[in-house]
Amino acid sequence: MTTSSLLDRLNRDGFVIVPSVLSPQELTILHEATQNITALARAGKWPHVRTLPKQFPPWPKVKNPDNPPTEGIWGVQGLMHPDLPGSALFVRTYFSDAVVGPTKALLQCGDDDLVMELFNLLVRPDADFSLRWHRDDIPATATAEEELARLRQPAFSAQWNLALYDDESLVVVPGSHARARTVAERAAGPYEDDVPGQMKVTLRAGDAVFYNNNILHRGVYEARKERMTLHGSAGHVEGSTLRARNVLQHGLKDWVDRADLSALGERERGRAEHMREMLIKMGREVGELGFSLEE
Repeated sequence: MTTSSLLDRLNRDGFVIVPSVLSPQELTILHEATQNITALARAGKWPHVRTLPKQFPPWPKVKNPDNPPTEGIWGVQGLMHPDLPGSALFVRTYFSDAVVGPTKALLQCGDDDLVMELFNLLVRPDADFSLRWHRDDIPATATAEEELARLRQPAFSAQWNLALYDDESLVVVPGSHARARTVAERAAGPYEDDVPGQMKVTLRAGDAVFYNNNILHRGVYEARKERMTLHGSAGHVEGSTLRARNVLQHGLKDWVDRADLSALGERERGRAEHMREMLIKMGREVGELGFSLEE
């Protein structure tokens, strides 16, 4: 898919699918790694998780392995955290050309413009679970004018889901990244499963969807269906102030300076070190901003 085709589809629909980002061999390696860290998280042996039934950050830390999350988890946070066993593999994945290439195409930028952001794992929940309709950084209480004021600004980020198993969990309203909510969308219930124009984003194992995180969307997760989906984003330096709250609310400032980049090749490591420095700079300049959405 050409750069112009990627960008045209993102601008038109608010999302674009990039097929076969991962090879079968890479999928096998990541299957094992994600299953291992998910087992740790379910057992209460990794504190940074998305706990059921809470939808948005902050999530409570699980501090006692003898007392794992009572209602289970639906995600594992901080895949590049230096204390996470096997984090080197996730560092290599996040900074790989397979992920960074489409990111640069969509942001229309070079390596020096990129900012390191989020890298987490979305997993099969321990009980059926769904997210309400939302935009990641615009509250549901926003007026049409407030929505448009934010949506008319450049996104300054490329957010993506990279499926390790077939995944239809993401539900979007195509084109809604470019307009305020309609009367019907404002009147719909938070878990309405028949919003006009909605569609499931269908990914095969190894596919990625890049999307504007202020598209109107929700997630629907089934406890009986295996799910391991890498969930990440990278930003553009020109949008650091705009992106700061959405990124820093996930606690990166607590550990990003210790992230181990030694597993990368020379070219990738230079890029990664610059991206990390841009994230640290963002944190220094904006201070504490709170959280984007409330339960």
